[in-house]
Amino acid sequence: MRVVVSGGGTGGHIYPALALIEQLKTRGLLDDVLYVGTHRGLESRIVPKAGIPFATIELQGFKRSLSLSNVKTVTMFLGSIGKAKRLLRDFRPDVVVGTGGYVSAATVFAATRLHIPTVIHEQNSVAGVTNKFLARFVDKIAYAFPEVADTFPAKKLVQTGNPRAQQVAHLRPNNRLADFGLTPSERTLLIFGGSRGAPKINEAAIAALPTFAASHFQTLFVTGRVHYDAVIKAAGAVPDNVKIVPYVDDMPAILPDLTLVIGRSGATSLAELTALGVPAVLIPSPNVTGNHQFINAQSLAKAGAAMVVPEDEIGADFGERVASLMQDDERLVRMTRAAKQLGVPDAADRLIAVMQAAIAMHA
Repeated sequence: MRVVVSGGGTGGHIYPALALIEQLKTRGLLDDVLYVGTHRGLESRIVPKAGIPFATIELQGFKRSLSLSNVKTVTMFLGSIGKAKRLLRDFRPDVVVGTGGYVSAATVFAATRLHIPTVIHEQNSVAGVTNKFLARFVDKIAYAFPEVADTFPAKKLVQTGNPRAQQVAHLRPNNRLADFGLTPSERTLLIFGGSRGAPKINEAAIAALPTFAASHFQTLFVTGRVHYDAVIKAAGAVPDNVKIVPYVDDMPAILPDLTLVIGRSGATSLAELTALGVPAVLIPSPNVTGNHQFINAQSLAKAGAAMVVPEDEIGADFGERVASLMQDDERLVRMTRAAKQLGVPDAADRLIAVMQAAIAMHA
């Protein structure tokens, strides 16, 4: 099939799209693909690097307060629909898939005006503005978290999970931890605040280092590149069973060897953790739309797969709480089972089935 995919602004919109494209290729279902993004978004670097044909349209997001900038946004949106229509007429896709971000609004909306089959995918537990807007026009709506279902028309909904889950579900324990001077066979704690790092998580980890030093497990503390020097300075003498690094390339590769992860609760991260059954202590970012990371995290906590600690509740006993959990075999086993039950290891295939159903609706 000929597929147009559009989504951007954050990795949470881009990586599920790339996982979908990869699975279409693996199954021999992809005749041609075009990814539509903006030249300023993260997708402009990630997508071409992946060897996927990439086209851009000029667009910007709405401000949440009254602003003259929103007048420009409306003008740009209307203009971008025209360019999107031209791209779609030239490419002649069988289906258009939107994974979120304002760039997908123009692309998917243009496809609906041209009567091309359309699907949107909502990764989070709180629907994004773009997907809320597109919901009334598209043929099918795929989603990951059950909490978001009430936002959309029930007759269009299909729960697929996040395609990123299928991309990592095949991973098995390996020796990658040895690259960091750690022993792959030992129980290991990962502290990771995202690719840019998270100051509050870093501060909590630094405060917990004396506790971790006295514990019977090893820790890989990933600071984020911009925070690394400051963390090393603040940490002082680093315990032998703790390794501090600025960044880890191909983070999913080390997940099968981890006992517990401390981190944020973005949709892509949670898809990876549940696909592999990795327990987590989740510290949601408070600086996201609709507080969706907290609601994402609560979905795992309710199932018993994670412990949720808001930033303002980290507390002086955080290190002791984590160390206690790291050595509680029964609870870790329960969390692992719960995470695997939430995982959707065939999520990309499920989304492909939704795309095929949308195409059949127009046959």
